[in-house]
Amino acid sequence: MTQQLLNNEEIVSELDISHLTIEDDTPVDNFQSEEQQRLLVEPLYSSKALPVPFLAAANVGLFYKLKGDPIVPDALLSLEVQRPNDFSEKRNRSYFVWEFGKVPEVCIEIVSNQEGDEVILSQKSLQKGKTTAKKEIYAQIGVRYYVVFDPLEQIQAPEEMNRALLRVWSISGEGYREVTPPEGIREVGQSVWLNGVGIGLTLWEGQFEDEGMRLWLRWCNRNGQVILTGAEGKEIERQGREMERQRAERLADRLRALGIDPNEV
Repeated sequence: MTQQLLNNEEIVSELDISHLTIEDDTPVDNFQSEEQQRLLVEPLYSSKALPVPFLAAANVGLFYKLKGDPIVPDALLSLEVQRPNDFSEKRNRSYFVWEFGKVPEVCIEIVSNQEGDEVILSQKSLQKGKTTAKKEIYAQIGVRYYVVFDPLEQIQAPEEMNRALLRVWSISGEGYREVTPPEGIREVGQSVWLNGVGIGLTLWEGQFEDEGMRLWLRWCNRNGQVILTGAEGKEIERQGREMERQRAERLADRLRALGIDPNEV
């Protein structure tokens, strides 16, 4: 049914979504997860690392069917789509697959506890009668790359992350296949290239928005160099200007020592 609707713009525009809850006021993330989500969104826009249009968002509902709850990735990236500007319309305030005409290319989950069902269902979810883990849902709806980042090592059982901090899966004809090494990514500086998107992911340790040194998941280029935030880019430009000013001052001092007025050169 969904595919038929995606191929019929007239029907899509008339879909009734009034019954869907697209947002609530329940706080669900800790400070580190919230910061991490922003670090996965802002650099893509400020650095122009990807061709436009694209949509990067954090903690937004991904609605892939008309009935039932959405799945809410911590971050998503969808290429060749434009986010509407008019948020007064409900259909513009979440990621409705039938509105955008496609699922995102990348969905990222940041593990913050042992009950997030990122790879397999937790015991608590099994007791509640849940039947499908997030990894299975993303595979079923055809998300090209599924990423799980476990910075606090919350789900390290062999059937889950198996001592890895980062694992990435890519869709295939039989579901997901892992594109990270069998042991996953465990060390700062290791990266994985998402060939179908034209960007990579890497583990990075450093400061973001405060003075604390932490482990972060960041976008990177093919060489593993991180995609800079807007603030980082401006700081590098400032440092470049300062180095140029100092170089000019040293040159002027040498000219004066030779009896030459640098203003007349």
